[in-house]
Amino acid sequence: MTNGLVRIAAALCFLAVALGAFGAHWLRSTIERHGLADVWNKAVLYHLAHAVALLALALVANTNRATWWLLFAGIIIFSGSLYAMSLTNMRWLGAITPIGGLCFLAGWLWLIVRPQGQM
Repeated sequence: MTNGLVRIAAALCFLAVALGAFGAHWLRSTIERHGLADVWNKAVLYHLAHAVALLALALVANTNRATWWLLFAGIIIFSGSLYAMSLTNMRWLGAITPIGGLCFLAGWLWLIVRPQGQM
């Protein structure tokens, strides 16, 4: 399973860099027309930071995967909703974003309070 998690994390890192580049170039006019360039950039920042954390966790974790899955869900929900909002200008998608933020917080909190010997 660890090898699969490493691959997923690496794919998410790749995707974050690709989306950052697409947002800066190919999608730029759409995102700027919606006035949401800062939102796109925030999505990329959180996506990349947490994808790198997933990679590190996948490389060292042997048992409990709760943190990994919480951060993964955070990327999908937090960054995903911001990407979709930036491209579609459906601002109601911003109401979903905090759920992803809570997943990020829960994942980091789990690293603090997790039972000894579990990851």
